[in-house]
Amino acid sequence: MEKKGNLLVLTPIFGCVLFIVLYFVATLFYPGGSQVDPDSIGFSWTDNYWCNLLNDYAINGQPNPAKPIAIAGMCVLCLTLSFFWLLFPNHVNIRKPIGLLIQISGILAMTISLFLFTTIDHDLITNLASVFGLIAATGTFIGLFKAKWYGLFAFGLLNILLVGLNNYVYYNKGLIGYLPIIQKISFVTFLVWICSIDIKIYRVTLTILRARKNSR
Repeated sequence: MEKKGNLLVLTPIFGCVLFIVLYFVATLFYPGGSQVDPDSIGFSWTDNYWCNLLNDYAINGQPNPAKPIAIAGMCVLCLTLSFFWLLFPNHVNIRKPIGLLIQISGILAMTISLFLFTTIDHDLITNLASVFGLIAATGTFIGLFKAKWYGLFAFGLLNILLVGLNNYVYYNKGLIGYLPIIQKISFVTFLVWICSIDIKIYRVTLTILRARKNSR
């Protein structure tokens, strides 16, 4: 029973892997078109955005069969990160109000993100999700610091720098062509950070379980 509970801690990693698989599969069905070349064929890893896969129509005007797969990936990602932020406060030395704030803001951020594939303004959804995501991330930093997981804390700071770079490039029209690449790098780095924290939690939990078993 304890082993099953310990494996449950790894759920965010399985979710991240499944999201990446669905992301890749969705790109195979994207008809074409990007900010650089509206008439291009297929998905460009250097010119297309993740959100292009979520649209009803591709940039080249054709119906987008990648959308259902991309939506499935988005749902998996949001559920994965919601579970992570629900899980994280229970495994670090953090005050209950802060832990509750992490859980609520993290789940809200992911719930709001699900509206990215609706007709609601894209920038509004992104900004709202970013605000709640920032609150959850700040609480995560506090938890990492209190747990003395300084390597993961520093890794998280890299993610913050990448988020800042994304925003800078987004609002600088002269650099907007680089945004799809920066977005993907930021995406991967963030998921690796989440998985690294999850692995740390798993190892700590495993050590505690072994210590309990040996003390019996």
